[in-house]
Amino acid sequence: MSAAMPLALFNGSYLGGRPTGIGVVARELVAALDPGLVPLLDPCSGDRPGSLAIPANLSPEHGRAGHLRRLLWTQWELPKLLRRSGAPLLLSPLPEAPLGRGVRSLVLAHDLLPLRYPQLTPLLAYHLAYVPLVLHRAVRVLCNSEATAREVHQRLGVPAKRLVPIRLGFSPGLLRPLGLKRQPFFLVLGRHDPHKNLERVLRAFAGLRDRDHRLALVGPQDPRYTPRLRRLASELGIAGRCDWSNWVSDQDRLDLLNRCRGLVMASLWEGFGLPALEGMACGAPVIAAEAGALPEVVGEAALRVDPRQVGAIGAAMEDLIQQPSLAAQLGEAGLLQAARFRWADTGRAVEDLLRQLA
Repeated sequence: MSAAMPLALFNGSYLGGRPTGIGVVARELVAALDPGLVPLLDPCSGDRPGSLAIPANLSPEHGRAGHLRRLLWTQWELPKLLRRSGAPLLLSPLPEAPLGRGVRSLVLAHDLLPLRYPQLTPLLAYHLAYVPLVLHRAVRVLCNSEATAREVHQRLGVPAKRLVPIRLGFSPGLLRPLGLKRQPFFLVLGRHDPHKNLERVLRAFAGLRDRDHRLALVGPQDPRYTPRLRRLASELGIAGRCDWSNWVSDQDRLDLLNRCRGLVMASLWEGFGLPALEGMACGAPVIAAEAGALPEVVGEAALRVDPRQVGAIGAAMEDLIQQPSLAAQLGEAGLLQAARFRWADTGRAVEDLLRQLA
């Protein structure tokens, strides 16, 4: 298959300079695909061969205006690019695609959290109406876990035969063990949404007997939720031991994952749970909730807890502090578990599926 006749165009409109979550998945997935088979619609004017430049102001980094611009661009400009390229399919790393006739799309579903935990925001209609429509119109829906595939089928009625669970991966170049000494702090990676269960994590941390440990919370802050969480930290008397960061570079992330006592991911639900995989890939002991896809991701290589039990989260933290041998054992088991998730395998599976459909 020559570059002149691609299998699909990759919708890179969500990509930006400071990717989190879906942006990281989009960046890594496109890197795992052959650029001759799947050219990138690239807002970052990178050096990927065969990529096509698109506007650079469509990503979530540009706020609600960026979101609106991306949705309009997706409906009006993207079909023209697809027609000109001759590609028979659009591959989108999130459930966004043109709704007009004649566009065959494969989209990646990450979770249905906005339907599971609806919030009154300007994006509610997007999640309640547009996303389900895209999922129903897609020729195939790639799902980042069996848990997400079940939810898309049960909650939205998308036929099971059109759902294709695929394993995500991590980049061994960016995430690897550095052999550093573990330091007295726990790490939380992720935004401050209610389903991330940070209130219970703060309460669990406040209950630790050890007062030398700190809690590093890395993720986009939200004016709706962050102030409440910071107030709670003050009320619990742990504000001086909590470090809040909006975003860190790949190098800082690698350093944090290699130095933390443990990564805590006590979410009430995750469609996948990328930070848990990233923690294991760096040999960090992981505390993971028995919720959503997290058990699929961590297997037996983490301390699995009931996310609704503050005591259970706290007990797992205590175990990592008090039992160095347990922490070391989990670190080694995590490396073996993480090795099962490779972007190269994801890329091959997606290319095989594109060939069948094209």
